[in-house]
Amino acid sequence: MNSLQSSPSGSLGGSAPPLLAVEGVVKRYGKFTAVDGVSFSVKRGECYGLLGPNGAGKTTLFKLITALARRSAGDLSVFGLDPDHAACEIKARVGVVGQEDSLDTDLDVWDNLLVYGRYFGLRGEAFRERCEQLLAFLELTEKRHVPIMALSGGLKRRLAIVRSLLNQPEFLLLDEPTTGLDPQIRHAIWNAIRQLKEQGLTILLTTHYMEEAAQLADRVGIVDNGIMIAEGTPQALIEEHLPRYVLELPVSQQPDAAWEASAKAEATLVEVHGDRAFILDDDEQKLRGWLASWSGAQLRIASLEDVFLKLTGRSLRD
Repeated sequence: MNSLQSSPSGSLGGSAPPLLAVEGVVKRYGKFTAVDGVSFSVKRGECYGLLGPNGAGKTTLFKLITALARRSAGDLSVFGLDPDHAACEIKARVGVVGQEDSLDTDLDVWDNLLVYGRYFGLRGEAFRERCEQLLAFLELTEKRHVPIMALSGGLKRRLAIVRSLLNQPEFLLLDEPTTGLDPQIRHAIWNAIRQLKEQGLTILLTTHYMEEAAQLADRVGIVDNGIMIAEGTPQALIEEHLPRYVLELPVSQQPDAAWEASAKAEATLVEVHGDRAFILDDDEQKLRGWLASWSGAQLRIASLEDVFLKLTGRSLRD
C-alpha cells in the first residue's frame, strides 16, 4: 500500500523536540476548572493514548490543542507553534476526528470529501486519486455515492477518518474513534490506525476502551478531574501499580464469612465492589489455591483496565 501521508521529520525516540508539548496547562470555565495543570508531550511517530473517565478533561485538551478553545494558563505548542497565535497553520497540518462526525448530511460520501478538501485548497486529478486511495484504505469504495443519511454509524466513523487524512496531516487526533461501534468495525479501525503508525504518522488518541489503548498506544496518560495522575507505557503502568495476577470472583460464592479478612491478610491487594471481589498478588499458585474454593471465579493477568479502575475508581460517572 502506498503511503497515505507525507513523510514526517524526526523519529520516535530521537532527540528531536516533541511534536506536541503541554506544560502546566489550565483551562477554566468560570469557577469550574476543566484542566488543572496538565503536562505531557507526544513525540513524532508516536501514538499517545489519553485516558480518563467522562468529564476528566480529555476533550477539553483536544479543543486547546486544535485551537477551538484558549487555555487559561500554562504553555502549549504544536509543531513548535502556539495554538492561540498560529491556529490556521496548525489546523492545516493536523487531521481531527471528533466525537461528532460533522459530516454534511445533504451530500453523498464522495461530495463530502470534495467539499472538505476545498478548505485546504485541494482539488484536481491528484486530489481525486487521493480520495479514491483513502476510500479503499477504509474499505469504503463501494459507498462512494451513498448519501450520508443512509450510512450506518460505523461507516460514518470510517468516513470521518478518511476525511481527516485528506490533507496528509503530520498529526492525527482521534477523540474516542470507536465508541459505540461493534467489535468488527472497531477492529477494522484499529487495523487502519496500526497501518498509519507504521507509516510514521503521529497520533493522539482518547478512548474509553482500555484494550484499544493497550493495543495501539506507545504511551498512555491517565487524566482524572483535570489532573494527569499517571503516565507511561501500558506495560510499565501495570507493573508499577498492580501485582501480576488477579483473581476475580463473585462475593455471593464465598466459602465462609471470614474470606475477606483472610484474603487481605495474605494477598497484596483485595478490593470488593458490589457483588464482585478482586484479589491481586504476584504469587500465581497462592491465587490458584483460592480459585478452587469458589465457583464462578476467574484467574487472569492484570490489565491496563485494572490500573485505570484502581486509579480512577469503579463508581459510575455522568
